[in-house]
Amino acid sequence: MTKFNQQEFNQFIIENNVIGFFKEPITLKSGRLSHWYVNWRYVAEDPFLLECLADYIIAFVKDLELEPDCFYGVPEGATKLGIITQYKWAKKSPNYGPRSHILAMGRGKPKTHGEPKDRFFVGQPKGKLIVLEDITTTGSSLFETINNLKSIKVQIIAAIILTNRMELTDDKRNVKEIMTEEKGVSYFQMSNALELLPLAYKKIKPGEEIAKRVEEYFQKYGVKKLKLQ
Repeated sequence: MTKFNQQEFNQFIIENNVIGFFKEPITLKSGRLSHWYVNWRYVAEDPFLLECLADYIIAFVKDLELEPDCFYGVPEGATKLGIITQYKWAKKSPNYGPRSHILAMGRGKPKTHGEPKDRFFVGQPKGKLIVLEDITTTGSSLFETINNLKSIKVQIIAAIILTNRMELTDDKRNVKEIMTEEKGVSYFQMSNALELLPLAYKKIKPGEEIAKRVEEYFQKYGVKKLKLQ
């Protein structure tokens, strides 16, 4: 894969049931009740699909003309993705060899002692870094990771998100604004819920009542209104 194809990537998401609907709402990590979900776990559990996803990320990065030394996945949702993407990226490097690259990994739960690099990481990220996250809603996990990385003075050149749920925080800001204005990190999304939900609704056909609930959700939390019917 040499160029990132948005339509193809969206179809990859739909075909692998990354996005869908609940008859009964679930409580998200953000505390919000939602009749729809974005879940990359099933892709992350499959070696073939995970490698395909890493290829999409590498194509996306090349289109952005970014030149990272290291990819790092937000613990724990994007940990495997960060490792596989970094491995494939390193192998494509002309200087690939012993000690040429780092395979970085974050701890899901920090150690209670030691230096920051040991408390937060199993293999400290080095060089120009791209942070990978599977989903952003209000961005709490991503922000925490960025803060941990900055504590060891890593050069973060971008954060790349597989799917942006396109929601506002409780104080009516979007995650991209916070990342760029407060954290000083460029934020790029590979897909977003406003484009994906109509595709998922067409495929799954969950019914008018679910459509109504999802539309009400976006009226309350979304960056803009959504119409599924």
